[in-house]
Amino acid sequence: MCIFCKIIKGEVPCGKIYEDEHVLVFLDINPISKGHCLVVTKEHYETLLEIPEDESIYLFKALKKIGKALMKGLKADGFNIGMNNFSAAGQVVMHAHFHVIPRFKGDGLKHWPGKKFEEGDYVKEIKRFL
Repeated sequence: MCIFCKIIKGEVPCGKIYEDEHVLVFLDINPISKGHCLVVTKEHYETLLEIPEDESIYLFKALKKIGKALMKGLKADGFNIGMNNFSAAGQVVMHAHFHVIPRFKGDGLKHWPGKKFEEGDYVKEIKRFL
């Protein structure tokens, strides 16, 4: 059983922020900023690709609720929402989860670096699977 499933079952403690029948929101143990939360599905799905579409609505409701609470409660100037899918993208816990990271003006956090767009055959390859 994964660590997030143990947290959901109450076998491992967490800094719980919010819970309903579909999602659990708790503080990240290695926060990027004060209030950095994880929004997890109560059902075990490894990545975004496995989450049924009808479950997605509950995740987005929770993300909006938490974003608003972080803005008001911590007086954050904004927030980032991120999700790592598969180990190549940095996913460490193989249980679908979103990071909600409060942002403050002058906090020193940077976006990932962009690169110059290059036209290529890869667009055709992506569209092939849509």
